[in-house]
Amino acid sequence: MTERGTLYVVATPIGNLADLGARAVDILGSVERIVAEDTRHSRKLLQHYALQTPMSALHEHNERELAPKLVQQLLEGHSLALISDAGTPLISDPGYNLVRLAREAGARVVPVPGPSALICALSASGLPTDRFVFEGFLPAKSTARINRLQQLNRESRTLVFYESSHRIVESLHDMCAVFGAQRPAVLARELTKQFETIHGDTLQALAEWVTDDPNQQKGEIVVLVHGLAEVEGHVITPEAERVLTVLLEELPIKTAAKLAARLTGIKKRELYEYGLTLKPAGSR
Repeated sequence: MTERGTLYVVATPIGNLADLGARAVDILGSVERIVAEDTRHSRKLLQHYALQTPMSALHEHNERELAPKLVQQLLEGHSLALISDAGTPLISDPGYNLVRLAREAGARVVPVPGPSALICALSASGLPTDRFVFEGFLPAKSTARINRLQQLNRESRTLVFYESSHRIVESLHDMCAVFGAQRPAVLARELTKQFETIHGDTLQALAEWVTDDPNQQKGEIVVLVHGLAEVEGHVITPEAERVLTVLLEELPIKTAAKLAARLTGIKKRELYEYGLTLKPAGSR
């Protein structure tokens, strides 16, 4: 059951409607009103669970105007649930101003955890998960996008991005140009849906694969990129990565790492371990 004067931040399915938890169903059915990013979209979810709770729309165009009114309703004792179109609210979705104002006003804000595309993609990517950074959507214009990627070029944590279907080709090519053609990456598309795809390769191979297959340019997309390799506190520089990549095209990893160490001054063992992330298993 819900409590009066409480805002529930409820995560909803990112595709498969069966992923809505029992607690979330109970809360969505018992609050006085659901605040949804798109009421037409969310109505399908409510219908699936036979819920008839009234809904109001809260999106990027009306949040600043509507949030204070909703907070006033909380202070008067009403219970509300905030949901987005899919996944956890506020993660590249509206709701920040509402939650901030509610907390500032002393209203109780309760998270109801559930699906999140970035965590779902990260968990199945095979990339390092102990440290990662979520960048949300990159800028739409190429110049700004490249500038942002250049700021992240020396980031050693796994990078997680959301990207729209009509920009995915351009973004992958920009990542390839900035991060290097051989940087390991994963494309996760349409997670939990019928055409779910989780495909890992080098950035260059991913860019070519998506460019050549229009089907991979559709739906909701998460791109994950291996951070700049860091071994025992030493970062593999872009120049060392370039040298090692060229050598790996012709030589086994051990030989390439030995030559790259002589050329760059970086320890052979560190280059060897990084080479393992660049060359398919079995090519040692």
